[in-house]
Amino acid sequence: QELSASLSSEPGKLYPLKCDIIKEADIKQAFKWVNANLGGVDILVNNAGVASEISLMDGPVDSWRSILELNVLALSVCTKEAIQSMKERAVDDGHIIHMNSVSGHALPPSIFPIYMYAASKHAVTILTEGLRRELTEQNSNIRVTSISPGLVKTEILDASSRTICSESVYRNYAHLEAKDIAEAVLYVLGTPQHVQVHELIIRRNREIS
Repeated sequence: QELSASLSSEPGKLYPLKCDIIKEADIKQAFKWVNANLGGVDILVNNAGVASEISLMDGPVDSWRSILELNVLALSVCTKEAIQSMKERAVDDGHIIHMNSVSGHALPPSIFPIYMYAASKHAVTILTEGLRRELTEQNSNIRVTSISPGLVKTEILDASSRTICSESVYRNYAHLEAKDIAEAVLYVLGTPQHVQVHELIIRRNREIS
């Protein structure tokens, strides 16, 4: 409700819908509501994610599981439901955008030992290419894009990490703003139908690799 109020002067309309996306039943119910009330899905942005510096030697395993369930499985289920919605309505110009990370292409810096998170984002890199190949084999014009930002100032550290001080990180390290990534999404969606921006890596100038 607070978000809806803050966006009330913006163009378009926001429909807040509660959904625990690590629960397949919740995802299916959310897409059922969208199909019934909004006519279906033409664009999906898989943006939800969690990151933490969980030890690969000590766990805890439940924390590993939560990262993989949200960053990999939930993304995959949402993608499946969105494509089914498109196919049921013969939509052949839809777009799936995976919010990936530069950590999905290389090891994160040792000052941020978020290795299980990086593993989940490497999976997103593979899932993006795999989906592109499957769509191509079906002669589909649905496009799929991976957007891989560097450090972005969001709430993800506060929501994910118990030891990393987000205020200190954003004060001491070059980072992007959420608006920068939103504009990248608009750019990708705005390209001609025959153009597929398959991977877009975005870093802040002077960002530490």
